[in-house]
Amino acid sequence: MKIAVIGQSLFGQEVYCHLRKEGHEVVGVFTVPDKDGKADPLGLEAEKDGVPVFKFPRWRTKGQALPDVVAKYQALGAELNVLPFCSQFIPMEIINAPCHGSIIYHPSLLPRHRGASAINWTLIHGDKKGGFSIFWADDGLDTGDLLLQKECEVLPDDTVSSLYNRFLFPEGVKGMVQAVRLIAEGRAPRLPQPEEGATYEGIQKKETAKINWEQPAEAIHNWIRGNDKVPGAWTEACGQKLTFFNSTLNTVGLVPEGEALPIPGAHRPGLVTKDGLVLFGNDDRMLLVKNIQLEDGKMILASHFFKGADSSVLELTEAELVTAEAVRSAWKRILPNILEVEDSTDFFKSGAASVDVVRLVEEVKELCDGLELENEDVYMATTFRDFIQLLVRKLRGDDKESECVIDYVEKEANRLTIKMPHQLFIGGAFVDAEGDKTYETINPTDGSAICQVSLAQVSDVDKAVAAAKDAFENGLWGKISARDRGRLLYRLADLMEQHQEELATIEALDAGAVYTLALKTHVGMSIQTFRYFAGWCDKIQGSTIPINHARPNRNLSLTRKEPIGVCGIVIPWNYPLMMLSWKTAACLAAGNTVVIKPAQVTPLTALKFAELTLKAGIPKGVINILPGSGSLVGQRLSDHPDVRKIGFTGSTEVGKHIMKSCALSNVKKVSLELGGKSPLIIFADCDLSKAVQMGMSSVFFNKGENCIAAGRLFVEDSIHDQFVQKVVEEVRKMKIGNPLDRDTTHGPQNHQAHLRKLIEYCQRGVKEGATLVCGGNQVPRPGFFFEPTVFTDVEDHMFIAKEESFGPIMIISRFANGDVDTVLSRANATEFGLASGVFTKDINKALYVSDKLQAGTVFVNTYNKTDVAAPFGGFKQSGFGKDLGEAALNEYLRVKTVTFEY
Repeated sequence: MKIAVIGQSLFGQEVYCHLRKEGHEVVGVFTVPDKDGKADPLGLEAEKDGVPVFKFPRWRTKGQALPDVVAKYQALGAELNVLPFCSQFIPMEIINAPCHGSIIYHPSLLPRHRGASAINWTLIHGDKKGGFSIFWADDGLDTGDLLLQKECEVLPDDTVSSLYNRFLFPEGVKGMVQAVRLIAEGRAPRLPQPEEGATYEGIQKKETAKINWEQPAEAIHNWIRGNDKVPGAWTEACGQKLTFFNSTLNTVGLVPEGEALPIPGAHRPGLVTKDGLVLFGNDDRMLLVKNIQLEDGKMILASHFFKGADSSVLELTEAELVTAEAVRSAWKRILPNILEVEDSTDFFKSGAASVDVVRLVEEVKELCDGLELENEDVYMATTFRDFIQLLVRKLRGDDKESECVIDYVEKEANRLTIKMPHQLFIGGAFVDAEGDKTYETINPTDGSAICQVSLAQVSDVDKAVAAAKDAFENGLWGKISARDRGRLLYRLADLMEQHQEELATIEALDAGAVYTLALKTHVGMSIQTFRYFAGWCDKIQGSTIPINHARPNRNLSLTRKEPIGVCGIVIPWNYPLMMLSWKTAACLAAGNTVVIKPAQVTPLTALKFAELTLKAGIPKGVINILPGSGSLVGQRLSDHPDVRKIGFTGSTEVGKHIMKSCALSNVKKVSLELGGKSPLIIFADCDLSKAVQMGMSSVFFNKGENCIAAGRLFVEDSIHDQFVQKVVEEVRKMKIGNPLDRDTTHGPQNHQAHLRKLIEYCQRGVKEGATLVCGGNQVPRPGFFFEPTVFTDVEDHMFIAKEESFGPIMIISRFANGDVDTVLSRANATEFGLASGVFTKDINKALYVSDKLQAGTVFVNTYNKTDVAAPFGGFKQSGFGKDLGEAALNEYLRVKTVTFEY
């Protein structure tokens, strides 16, 4: 068809381009005259294509169409007028001229919100559904017959800009193109608009946007967001006109404490808090405003209202002065009507519009090695002087908000002064638990209390989840590039490495980990894990898929891998930092936010980790950490409707309960690493010295508090006695002592309840007839020390043959010489399947046994050899899902299929 496009703006430009791609002939473009020497984007695009462009200042005078304007239009021979966005009044002589008439885009679901400020009123009225209409133009005001409508959900914190950018713009362009296609095919409907439900509201102007305080908080919030950004809802306070932006009703976890801001007519004074300006409706409910525009036009953070202007002006280096001049040239290009850009030049008072903000942000990105500015930064620093100061602060990394206040507990240990946070970590701040609840965390070396730790309550979980959800949906985390996300994780790994001695010392104090082992494994592997997954951030990719074409058209199908959202991670007490890292690193690399529940008995390295995330620049709310009980915190995370994934390491019994809760709440994705009873088969043809060495490690590594510990050793009969003898000799060489002593090889068990369980476990083994070769008792010294223990003559029916001890207890059973299949059957006769091992020099036997063992990991002639690149996880009742390796990323991603037709 021959089409005349009448309108303006980027929206009009996009519709024009898509119509040409569809094969239509655009015979002319009618747009607004240049403003301040700047042409409208629609006109610019058409001129590039050689399409006639007309810029009539008006189409009629005194109610009559201008003859010369009508003549120029008629000369084009248009068959359809398309009005994507038009601020001019077009005479009916033009509207009715084409054979197909004229169609107009309107950003509301007509007949609701007729008039020029339809998006504003959709929000002001608190509509739950929004959308757009494309209708046949008539002589009424937005009253013509409907051709097409599309609707969308209006989100609670949507503004005019967010609703427009998310749906009305992109879907509106598609809708206009679809409407033209229907007209060309002769299938376009004409549906009379119903008068029921019809509304008309006037144009929103600054003078009419004053806030009425005699209404509920939700209505005030709707008024503010309905006027955000234009014209801006305002009130009078402190002797000036203040305009409010970025309002939200999401005040979960917000403490209304701050400096009062009296507002005439308001039900209560506002409160300037660290989070922003808290306002109150006449129903006493709160809303939060994050930005305020002062009467002089300067935009500030609402939390900084009483702080005044920053008096410290940066002295620029020579290199920064060069950058400033390059940015000044960018301002000149964007503001062609300004002869010289002075330090006092105001970006918006010089004619810049919202599209110019986007252009400036992109220009700065090119000039400053990819520096990511937010559009909001431009609104916050409108003069060139302020903008350069803001830019240089960001380039120097000095733009961060004031440091988080941390109430440390300090301890002198390991020739270091250890500084340990002890409060909950929510939304980037260390805070007390609801009701100031606390508990003691105990040093297992001597049974003394290390410090009081905040004990999270259900309300604290809700606050943490709300913070994580806001960070995922609205925060910087979801806006930065995947590569920048990786850069932050690399920085976090570097900080963990800088603090590795402190972290390892805390592991020794709080978990009883032997310091040298903690340095290498607990902390060392944690650092490696974050570095490994940092490298994955920009390599998470979908694929294109060949599918059958809907002939005569063609199709393209592709997949996207997307983050899930808010994830809950529940970690055990045996490797407090490492288990946190295994799950959290993959979770963050995938782009999620997280609420972490460390084990109640070992919270301190997790809280130190939280401090390091602040230093690394991880945005607020991305990581939240809640020490507390599993029955309260873990249960609420499993039940919470806003948590979309649970990663759990712990017992099979609790794992089953979590799985059930995840199913009943909102069908959460879940991955479970549960109990184990890992078999280790030692054949007579092995390297016996290595088998003894690795057999010792398989059981006694980390005091036996090791999820993949060999829960049962099957030793071939011909070497059984020799193997046991050598093991006992090695056990007697083990040095039991303070985990901070460098010669200690065996530290205390993690906590007292676990020590009691080990004593009872050994007593049951003896009672059932197993031979206790050595150990089996608590070490007679302060703390929770247990002797390394060896049982032999363990038969398959015994309790200790079937159940995990999770301690330094070696369970040895014989098997007949050469009877490979029988020992395999015995090894697999368990509901667990986390790990397993085999020692033999026969490669054929090794391959056969590794094929037959029913476990997620099989070690051959080694044990405990895990690596950050190798997937780790169990079979059967040892759980499902993987930690580590590329496979772990899939636990924290969802796959979306997108199919196009063209």
